[in-house]
Amino acid sequence: MTRAARPTKPALRLSVQFADTTHRDQLPRALLLRWVRAALRVGPESLDALPQAGALSEAHQITLRFVAADEGRALNRAYRGKDYPTNVLTFDYNHWPVQADIVLCCPVVAGEALAQHKPLGAHYAHLVIHGLLHAQGWDHQTEREAQKMERQEVTVLQRFGISDPYADGSEMPAG
Repeated sequence: MTRAARPTKPALRLSVQFADTTHRDQLPRALLLRWVRAALRVGPESLDALPQAGALSEAHQITLRFVAADEGRALNRAYRGKDYPTNVLTFDYNHWPVQADIVLCCPVVAGEALAQHKPLGAHYAHLVIHGLLHAQGWDHQTEREAQKMERQEVTVLQRFGISDPYADGSEMPAG
């Protein structure tokens, strides 16, 4: 995305919910907040999502919910018609300011990190950022969209010293 000025910076209201507490100690709120803020700096995929010039009174309202496999599966079945738990689901209600619920399935994330030989924290960072980009209108339905979105993800992850999750071709987040 190219633009002369960064998107307007609304306030942020972040809710973190641990329905599955397995990784709670590894995901402190301050770290999650840093990942969310970094992803929001990318801005919406479409300039049309930006509000017109003038006062912006609404805040970003984001919920990160960490769930077990049963809840992840139920949500994926109900909203995507797929009967299995997936790593991340994004429910976006507004692209800017962002209003979204991002659901991460702890056992799926842990299994993927193990299978892909990636640090658990790095994989969570990637999926939180991936979900936040979806919430801003980014997508990967076409090869061109996927390449643009992946470049944004890699750029954000590099700010945290996290290497390109796509480098070995093993990862494509679902949500």
